[in-house]
Amino acid sequence: MSKNPLTIGNLASACGVNIETIRYYQRLGLISEPPKPVSGYRVYTQETVTRVRFIKRAQQLGFSLQEIDELLQLSEGACQDVRIRAEAKRQQIEAQIRDLMALRTTLDNLIDACHNENDSINCPIVQSLNQNETD
Repeated sequence: MSKNPLTIGNLASACGVNIETIRYYQRLGLISEPPKPVSGYRVYTQETVTRVRFIKRAQQLGFSLQEIDELLQLSEGACQDVRIRAEAKRQQIEAQIRDLMALRTTLDNLIDACHNENDSINCPIVQSLNQNETD
């Protein structure tokens, strides 16, 4: 399979992102910017497509761009280091899920209280939102 060079627009299209995303990744150092020829456009390699797709998949798994940068800097033989980071990310996501479930329960309780009040002037949801944290 030959590796056809790509312009920034073709790279963005091949990766399903916009051109500004490519430029942003370059500013962050996640991908390198090829040198600009005297005449013509910068060209990117298939390896850059692979790298941008890696970044997007890692974002879908919940990794921040800083965390992705760390993953990219790890060597191929550092599976244990990557696993440790993935386990930490999983723990963070599990904590977020617990927090979201608690928020859902709170909202469910407020919604139920609102249903029980029918047309009351003192809406339980509004009252709850008006409370100070120290109340």
